[in-house]
Amino acid sequence: MDSSSPPHHHSNQNKTKIIVTMGATGCGKSRLSVDLATHFPHSQIINSDKMQLYNGLDITTNKIPLHERKGVPHFLLGDLDTIDADVLPSQFRSAAGLTIANIVSRGNLPLLVGGSNSFIHALLVETFDPQVDVFTGPDSVSHLLRYDCCFLWVDVAWSVLSDYLCERVDEMLESGMLEELAQFYDPTKVGVRVGLRKAIGVSEFDEYFRKYPPWESEANGRIPKEGCDQARKEAYEEAVRLIKDNTCILAKRQMGKIMRLRKAGWDLKRLDATATFRAMMMKKKKNKSSSAASSDLEWRDIWEREVMEPSVKAVRRFLQ
Repeated sequence: MDSSSPPHHHSNQNKTKIIVTMGATGCGKSRLSVDLATHFPHSQIINSDKMQLYNGLDITTNKIPLHERKGVPHFLLGDLDTIDADVLPSQFRSAAGLTIANIVSRGNLPLLVGGSNSFIHALLVETFDPQVDVFTGPDSVSHLLRYDCCFLWVDVAWSVLSDYLCERVDEMLESGMLEELAQFYDPTKVGVRVGLRKAIGVSEFDEYFRKYPPWESEANGRIPKEGCDQARKEAYEEAVRLIKDNTCILAKRQMGKIMRLRKAGWDLKRLDATATFRAMMMKKKKNKSSSAASSDLEWRDIWEREVMEPSVKAVRRFLQ
């Protein structure tokens, strides 16, 4: 625990200091932000993941569960009840800007975390033009920021991350994602891609639920087991394949945006979590093949050494 007094939030330019944790989906940003917040006890976390702003679909959108937040306050996470409207980058800029000001006014340190790089860009740049998408057009990304930022970029080699993301989809389904989507399914909204309906998993399972409506049989909100209707099993497997493909496409797109920000001169400190994820995957394989569960110790050690320690050093330097 870092027992220093509440950090001083203004740099020489009198800008508010904030920590920004970035990275593709599934790379451990939430874990790192909570680890850091427990290390720097005056930290409070602001979510910058588009789909996690909405209330609902907690498993599908991968919101960090309450018990994993370790008592650290989280803002803009699952607060939004208007699930049928998109949040614009300009709206996020003002909501998150206000949240940062409130956190700082109480003498705390804002820690921004999430994978929506268009939101991060909109919030942090000095001047933001909502008419311009700097990630698709020829316009260049500005390196003039309105906050004094310490950027921590968690990176995982694609060969390892893509395997992990596919495995994570299976784990989400085992933890109740299908039941969650079955309850969310609305036949009148099939094909409507707005707000929370843009979450990966919703449209992919629409076709499955259209063929096998959840209310027609109790089993329709459950994962099809061996020996069940073959056509139904195939429809389910096709939906899962689409979710895995679209998750990997999203991760690739996020990585591309991060590279664009880096090229524009954003000073991103790269933290390589590849070895951590490789060890995590090895542990899962071992656990599947043997009856005795192996311990988390190995990957946690690597995480501590290769991701956590360099992050703590960078933040401590930044706050001094």
